[in-house]
Amino acid sequence: MASQAHSLSYSGCNFLRQRLVLSTLSGRPVKIRKIRARDDNPGLRDFEASFIRLLDKVTNGSRIEINQTGTTLYYQPGLLYGGSMEHDCSVLRGIGYYLESLLCLAPFMKHPLRIVLRGVTNDQVDPSVDVLKATALPLLKQFGIDSESFELKVVRRGMPPGGGGEVFFSCPVRKVLKPIQLIDPGKIKRIRGMAYSVRVSPQMANRIVDSARSILNKFIPDIYIYTDHMKGINSGKSPGFGLSLVAETTNGTFLSAELASNPQGQGAAMLPEDLGRNCARLLLEEIYRGGCVDSTNQSLALLLMTLGQQDVSKVLLGPLSPYTSPRPAKVNCAACVLKIPLATQGINAFFSCWITKQKRPSQTTHVSDFKKKRD
Repeated sequence: MASQAHSLSYSGCNFLRQRLVLSTLSGRPVKIRKIRARDDNPGLRDFEASFIRLLDKVTNGSRIEINQTGTTLYYQPGLLYGGSMEHDCSVLRGIGYYLESLLCLAPFMKHPLRIVLRGVTNDQVDPSVDVLKATALPLLKQFGIDSESFELKVVRRGMPPGGGGEVFFSCPVRKVLKPIQLIDPGKIKRIRGMAYSVRVSPQMANRIVDSARSILNKFIPDIYIYTDHMKGINSGKSPGFGLSLVAETTNGTFLSAELASNPQGQGAAMLPEDLGRNCARLLLEEIYRGGCVDSTNQSLALLLMTLGQQDVSKVLLGPLSPYTSPRPAKVNCAACVLKIPLATQGINAFFSCWITKQKRPSQTTHVSDFKKKRD
């Protein structure tokens, strides 16, 4: 293997995406050992290998070395190049698994990124493309990442286990991020949503809408939930249905919740009425948690604050999600990878966050009940 004396060394498969993304942004090589070394099926999974191939595509000159068992990975990042490309994602994870990292990397590339991703657009594990489009893109615009070419579009919808979905994502380049001051979420003024169904009766989506509105109409009248029923080649390879909801506040904050049906042949069948009601309750819980950034995009906001200018950024967050909560504990790790002094710029973002409502809600329908751990 190549000379790795100056690389950062880690152990285990946890935070693999974060480590590789930070390595790519900083240009510092990393070596990760003991990747599921004691597992019955040791080494990298197919979706992780697909993610590494994606990093290789969006960079120029990256060096990747994996040992025979897949338990050791050496990654020397190249230049973030961008351009137009296509990538076939693993159907074991949703396209959101890959998009989350691209949202962190795309603004800092040499050329604007235009990429077509194929795979699973909606599942029960990763953020769906619909939610990222409705929440992550407005968040990036707060940092000054905005132009006519900034777009995220679902071309084809694909459900697990077969996938078959297709997504187009384009992002402009920005050399500098604007500092943000998101400390007043405002009040909820409208709720929008998307009820989708593929390879099942179109009535499924209508039943989801009716059941979700039966709960949400008690709180606010301005509710509109679109229905999306794709047919033929645009409907992917597997049947399914689901719902994504987004609440917008008077100050431009977006809070989201989503729920998808069980994959074909896995778990008990789910009624569209139950799915609609549960998703509406998840949105109400997200609103109860508060903050100017929803649970899905907390980690994205913190990372972009870290990469911003010396001006202090502030953001009001609700209770940290399981995906975000390890990040404050790893401030020193992020500072080491990015070479940012703790006493000066960027990393202060982690300590400038105002946390509210630390006590978890007592409802039985908690987000963790419906969303599995993503990493």
